[in-house]
Amino acid sequence: MKLNPYLFFNGNCEEAMNFYKSCLGGEFESVSYFKDGPDEMDGKKIAPELKNKIMHMTWRFGENIVMASDGMESAAAESNINLSISMNDPNKMEIIFNRMVVDGVVTMPLNDTFWGARFGMFTDKFGVKWMFNCHMEKNDQ
Repeated sequence: MKLNPYLFFNGNCEEAMNFYKSCLGGEFESVSYFKDGPDEMDGKKIAPELKNKIMHMTWRFGENIVMASDGMESAAAESNINLSISMNDPNKMEIIFNRMVVDGVVTMPLNDTFWGARFGMFTDKFGVKWMFNCHMEKNDQ
């Protein structure tokens, strides 16, 4: 069994996913626009302003798969979900954390923790909440 996050955006899915890909690497395995599908879905007509928006995309980086869409309805930016990234290299983690937090809000700066890790949290410019964790060997602290 594997759990994969599915993110919904309000019209900026392609921008957000390209940003994440530029920070974390990987490749888009599939990208479908609403214009590629039927004119109606689930009994609802596809609005003209959605035609060039993302209906579904799949992004793979490392062992991870993240799926995303602009959705047919407004998505709430606030949620009780955080995406958590575990890394092995604290220097690389700091570089990626700082790259992804641009125009976002740091809720917990990267710091060494009591549980033996370097950890930090932020909400990015798209409203997605992230947690970064890097377990530190005792001699690394």
